[in-house]
Amino acid sequence: MVTASKGTALITGASSGIGAVYADRLARRGYDLILVARNRDRLGALATRLTAETGRTVEVLAADLSVDTDIRLVEEVLRTDSSITLLVNNAGVGAASPLLASDPVKMDSMITLNVTALTRLAGAAARGFVARGVGAIINISSIVAVAPELLNGVYGGTKAFVLAFSQSLHHELNDKGVKIQVVLPGAISTEFWDVAGLPIENLPQTMVMNAQDLVDAALAGFDHGELVTIPSLPEVADWDAFERARRELGPNLSHNQPAKRFSARAVA
Repeated sequence: MVTASKGTALITGASSGIGAVYADRLARRGYDLILVARNRDRLGALATRLTAETGRTVEVLAADLSVDTDIRLVEEVLRTDSSITLLVNNAGVGAASPLLASDPVKMDSMITLNVTALTRLAGAAARGFVARGVGAIINISSIVAVAPELLNGVYGGTKAFVLAFSQSLHHELNDKGVKIQVVLPGAISTEFWDVAGLPIENLPQTMVMNAQDLVDAALAGFDHGELVTIPSLPEVADWDAFERARRELGPNLSHNQPAKRFSARAVA
């Protein structure tokens, strides 16, 4: 029996890995789907399977979100399809090599996909959600948002942006009926690592989670109303302490005089 629809979830990077698991889980939760990725064949096969197994309506939209015209195409869907109640901003790419060994063109393309596309799609979705008074955005970041030394610095920077952007969106939209969640996965067993240039086999298996467990944990966090979900983190109190420390800096981040520790006498 097909359950009543919860609206439509648009998922980017949906053809494999984390995005494909989100598609599966959300369809089973009662969402119709719009699946976005570059690989139309993979999208079609996933859509066929999910429709057969869940009875949900599943549309596919082949788009390369590192290309401006394709970003515009998905933006238009988010602006005009009033059935959309959830955006999962999952599309992204990573890198493991240090900056000095990286191709600047590939770094620029990564920024476009991880930052520019995510921002524009979130903005397009948020405007519709605010107008309708309901909606949710799930942004996929990474643990490198708070541990940038682990991988390529540009990649870490893009994921730090996703975290900060999501926190700001929550501050801006929380009283307007729009729910925000940002997910910080650790090492997940997907094709991501091959693309990043560090095959998953090179990592200790004790730190590698499968995509199914990652998404299930992330959705549990979503159900609990978490703004920031780190599926590997044993104690949420550790994140709360990190956030308190950050917020305690607030009153002293902007004054009309430099701190006394920078005075000539202090330096001497």
